[in-house]
Amino acid sequence: MLDFTTVISGPICTQALGDLGADVIKLEPPTGDPARLSGAPFREPGYSGFLAQFNRNKRSVVLDLRNERAQAAALRLADAADVMLENFRPGVAERLGIGHASLRARNPALVTVSINGFGSDGPYATLPAYDHVIQGLTGLMPTQGGEGPPRLVQGGVADKATGMTALSAILAALFARERGAGGQHIEVPMLDAYAAFALPESMMARSFPPLESSDPGLNEIFRTWQTADGHVVGLVIQDEQFRALCRAIGRDDLADDERFATTTLRFANFRVLAPLLAEEIHKLPTDTFLAHARELGAPFGPANDVDDFLSDPQVTHNQIVVPLEDARFGTTRYLRHPVRYEKTPASFRRHAPRRGEHTDEVLREVGYRDEELAALRRDGAIG
Repeated sequence: MLDFTTVISGPICTQALGDLGADVIKLEPPTGDPARLSGAPFREPGYSGFLAQFNRNKRSVVLDLRNERAQAAALRLADAADVMLENFRPGVAERLGIGHASLRARNPALVTVSINGFGSDGPYATLPAYDHVIQGLTGLMPTQGGEGPPRLVQGGVADKATGMTALSAILAALFARERGAGGQHIEVPMLDAYAAFALPESMMARSFPPLESSDPGLNEIFRTWQTADGHVVGLVIQDEQFRALCRAIGRDDLADDERFATTTLRFANFRVLAPLLAEEIHKLPTDTFLAHARELGAPFGPANDVDDFLSDPQVTHNQIVVPLEDARFGTTRYLRHPVRYEKTPASFRRHAPRRGEHTDEVLREVGYRDEELAALRRDGAIG
């Protein structure tokens, strides 16, 4: 597949496809993916931790698509591809000579995919969009901020949600092609993808207008609980889980209180219940509370920082983070592909590439001879 994407939204999608066995060709401009210039620490100039975490299992080709000969090379690559993915603003792919209609006119079986901010039309279509902008528009920042100012999720959550949405769309389109539908174009607006990912809970109270609910809001339910020496997180839904929590904090009387007898009543009376639970949880050290809660079946866990996560016994048992040797740089730690397949396991075949590391190799595979590659390089078409 051809990957013209940069930063997060496209690269996280194509990395997952690479894990599943796709031959991902990362097509970069002469300056490279901007991810090469951010996300310290750097192993060398242009090779960052940011790049490494989103670009394994790819080969890098540098094409300057402002050059007609580079555009011709991109078209030749597309002739042999199954999927092409880009995350330019609407209209840019066409201006660079790799528009979806022209690619599929040459290769009708090609699945072409556009990730963009807002869609290809509408009042915002031509505006640039980054994760922060999408988070701001989608409506959860005031809830994230609580009593303070609106607050971003501290990471590219809208980018990642969009990339995973694009992944499912690509797999669906390839399956449809196997059923005889041929190639097709797919558009994945970040605004739509993140709204679908982030807002179902917020839409609950807005599902049946004009009906309203007096139940507690998300900022009350999605909370931490302070212990004697830290914080924990958890939520009890089922009746037996609530009884387990009451036993864990030594308040069996709450389990027998009619105000809290069912899930519906507990949510309706949460503003009364929460301070009672908070008072008791605050008396116990984190490890003591969690040991009791886990033993009895109350779903609580620690409010870890990342280093705590990395040393967690279940994390190490699952090998969620794996150290792999890179002949160029030594040990690099990666988050593993998260799915376990019985018959077709995901694979790690390549570390993230240096910029243009595979330009000649890939172009030779579509018929370029050494003298042609030298001419393209002299002309500034490739790097």
